[in-house]
Amino acid sequence: MSQIAFDQNLQFIDTHCHLDMEAYKNDLDEVIDRASQMGISKIITIGIDAASSQRAVRLSERYPSAYAAIGVHPHDAAQVTKNDFKTIERLALHKKVVGYGEIGLDYAKLYSAKDIQQQVFSRQLSMAKELGLPIIIHDRDAHDDTLRILKQHAPFPAGGVMHCFSGDVPFADNVMELGLFISIPGIVTFKNAISLQQVARVIPLQSMLIETDGPFLAPVPYRGKRNAPEFLLHTAQKIAELRNTTLAEIARATTANAQALFTFPEL
Repeated sequence: MSQIAFDQNLQFIDTHCHLDMEAYKNDLDEVIDRASQMGISKIITIGIDAASSQRAVRLSERYPSAYAAIGVHPHDAAQVTKNDFKTIERLALHKKVVGYGEIGLDYAKLYSAKDIQQQVFSRQLSMAKELGLPIIIHDRDAHDDTLRILKQHAPFPAGGVMHCFSGDVPFADNVMELGLFISIPGIVTFKNAISLQQVARVIPLQSMLIETDGPFLAPVPYRGKRNAPEFLLHTAQKIAELRNTTLAEIARATTANAQALFTFPEL
């Protein structure tokens, strides 16, 4: 998969990247340029707390292809303040803010206690609905509680996405029943990612998004290195192989889905 026959007419959207992180500090202009050359027409850079949400908005102002999402990651749930939420509400008014997230639950590392994560998750789901923004959900080792809280707050008129999907097909079905998209990360290219590969193989294409989650989780053949939006094509190519279809079809469908979920302003 190191070589992809790329058609310059294909367009992709990286629906989840962290362009404000230190990993991109020294060469972000080049990262954005290479992404554009590989057909990545839009990149959503994701906030994980008030400060990074502010940086995401600033980056969206700096780069025409960048858009921002705002929110507080479950890792930071215990540290969030009233002023942080006020900052995020203010940022939501920016024309290039297209989503609320990433928000959710993370029981793998438990940087914040479970009950605090759940309280902050619930509050932000309510905020997202009030602001009319699609939700971007982080769920790691917390499928049952994530689904329970989502069901409590459903429906979601602005829609949303389960980012970096890590569940199985039945869980994907439950997520899609709530009207949410499933976002497939570069993990799908890993040999041992059997469950995720099956999800990518069988879910309706109209429910699928793709992402890098850069700088994390680079796909094969770049596994272990810094991930970047340009590598999105390797994820798309693997999905095409799993579904016995073309890269062009994955590009068309996932780009259309992203444009349907996120209201990208005309600039």
